[in-house]
Amino acid sequence: MVSRKVTILSETGLHLRPAAQFSQEACKYQSSITFTAGDYKGSAKSVLSVLAGCVKCGDTILIECSGVDEEEALNGMCTVVENGLGDKEE
Repeated sequence: MVSRKVTILSETGLHLRPAAQFSQEACKYQSSITFTAGDYKGSAKSVLSVLAGCVKCGDTILIECSGVDEEEALNGMCTVVENGLGDKEE
């Protein structure tokens, strides 16, 4: 298992569109991917689970990946978060 903490840069946190992008990225990998936000731990592959985390801009979350492609999954998940989950102006 590998893990890394990342800060949510999306101005609106993980509302529906960024939560969907977060989950879509997670679904690309075979590994089990979870995230922890405060006391909440959920599956990154479920949009409803991501929304239930109530993650706001500036919150730090812990992403944990376990499986055959865990390193690739962790790097992909962190990259999508660091790129603003589609909320950054390009």
